[in-house]
Amino acid sequence: MSPMLSPTKSAAALRTAARISAESLLVLLMAAVTLWLVGRMWSIVWPLIAALFLTTLTWPPTRFLRRHSWPPALAAASVTVLFLLLVAGVVALISVPMASQSGELADGVVDGIQWLREWAAGPPLNIDDTQINGALDTAVTRLQDSIGSMVTAVASGVGTVFNGVVTAFLALFLMFFFLKDGPRFLPWLTRQLPGRLATDIPVVAERGWDTLGAFVRSQAFVGLIDAVLIGLGLWILDVPLVLPLAVLTFVSAFVPIVGALFAGLVAVLIALVSNGPTDALIVLAIIVVVQQLEGNVFQPMLQSRGLGLHAAVILLAVTLGGSLAGIVGSLLAVPVAALIAVVWNYVRTQLTDPQEEAQSDETPVAAAVTTELPRQDGPLAH
Repeated sequence: MSPMLSPTKSAAALRTAARISAESLLVLLMAAVTLWLVGRMWSIVWPLIAALFLTTLTWPPTRFLRRHSWPPALAAASVTVLFLLLVAGVVALISVPMASQSGELADGVVDGIQWLREWAAGPPLNIDDTQINGALDTAVTRLQDSIGSMVTAVASGVGTVFNGVVTAFLALFLMFFFLKDGPRFLPWLTRQLPGRLATDIPVVAERGWDTLGAFVRSQAFVGLIDAVLIGLGLWILDVPLVLPLAVLTFVSAFVPIVGALFAGLVAVLIALVSNGPTDALIVLAIIVVVQQLEGNVFQPMLQSRGLGLHAAVILLAVTLGGSLAGIVGSLLAVPVAALIAVVWNYVRTQLTDPQEEAQSDETPVAAAVTTELPRQDGPLAH
């Protein structure tokens, strides 16, 4: 005869489950409201985020100038101007090769299409020119039918470019003020918050800043190494648009895992169109080797004391961010996941009994997700 369930224990378990469910729903509701508010204020939130990213890159030279008795405003203005000159130089280095090699690339596209037609005409596809011409005629007809939607897309694209320019200027102004007044932010915030928040919020903010800086600087250095090595391989193979492809590799490094795949695919396609399948396979081999060096050598060395996020967590975060907010979501996914890990680590530390913490080791899952960051000197440091 099976034992009878205890009505008292069953009722207590149901009450506990109901309470936990209600509290979880409240937390999810608060998170949804927060995300809704961020979306409504995205026009100012995105420039703020971009300015924080830029500040992590430009703070080291600003700190150097300030330590050598430069006034904060002069140091911030000088670094901002140098940053603008650097960006302008990069744009010039990209646009000039693209303009000079555009004719060569167009010829390569024609040759690549012809090669694809010849390949498709042979086994195993055996597609003749009549079928190809029919498919092209169908594509042209659909293109003509969608002229109206294309005009709408172009208009929306112009609006997107304009919004991007406005966002860039606003981010630069915010970066200047962060560089100039950043070190005074946490003391000011401490004076404004009441009670326990005056201690908790500044500590979490400083750790979050250290995490963001670790992510941006490590990804920038890894991206620079990838761009140099892959660009050198493309240059040896005489693939066109070497410099733009190297810059794309550098920028794509800020989207871990997915960005490297995208940049590599573009480089292989251009090599296929311009140089043929043999060089495209060589480019693919170069990219695979460089990515293996990055994943197994460079990133472990540079991020061993950085984010402390497991590769599976990074991949899931990038996938979720991309599905929710496209390219911007993929870009912000990893730093947001790292900031969540910082907040969770701090909350867990505050809620843990000191005696139990001293007697128990950290679980492997927690060790894979969170690590303590070293203290760094930055705009948000006291």
